[in-house]
Amino acid sequence: MGLFVTFEGIEGSGKTTQLAMAADYLRKKGIQCLATSEPGGTGLGRELRAILLEGVSIGIVERSELLLFAADRAQHVDEVIIPALHDGLVVLCDRFSDATIAYQGYGRGLDLDAILMIDDFAARSLRPDYTLLFDIPPEKGLERVRRRTADAGIKNLSDDRFEGEDLDFHGRVRKGYLTLAEGEPDRIRIIDANGNIDEVFQEVRDLLLTIIGSLSLG
Repeated sequence: MGLFVTFEGIEGSGKTTQLAMAADYLRKKGIQCLATSEPGGTGLGRELRAILLEGVSIGIVERSELLLFAADRAQHVDEVIIPALHDGLVVLCDRFSDATIAYQGYGRGLDLDAILMIDDFAARSLRPDYTLLFDIPPEKGLERVRRRTADAGIKNLSDDRFEGEDLDFHGRVRKGYLTLAEGEPDRIRIIDANGNIDEVFQEVRDLLLTIIGSLSLG
């Protein structure tokens, strides 16, 4: 069985960039790994991602949002994650169950017990072995997103379902993540995401060395 490591954090935390760097690092060290993400890690997931994150003109109620994320996770777990773990790979996943609890639970205010039940069913009770939580104040994370979108010249923040939410929403999401980390300190490792990319990656690399050092990363 392989190792399942998830990367979590609010918008602009840099987790996606850090995951790509981590995957490249592991491969250069001869470690077989799979980099994947939610939503969008499967064919079905890509269709759902377009609806969930880009289809802001569609009036999706909060319960529907939760169930669409659950559908994406069910497909992702069966089609991608579990087969990769059975093949002995290190699976690095951009968002997983903690994101659902933080965004739909703490952010949207949906019932946490219902979320946990739905997620457990969708994920086949699969839990990450470790989670790297990239922590940053919401105002700084959103400023990073604004700069990124301005540089890309592709869209406004309001065109994304979550990036377009107000500061209070992102503050609740961050609080949710930190509450989860407080409850599971052995699994969830908090990383200060305020530094530059290389500074943050140094901490990511050190954690990966600790987590999977038995695989002779060097």
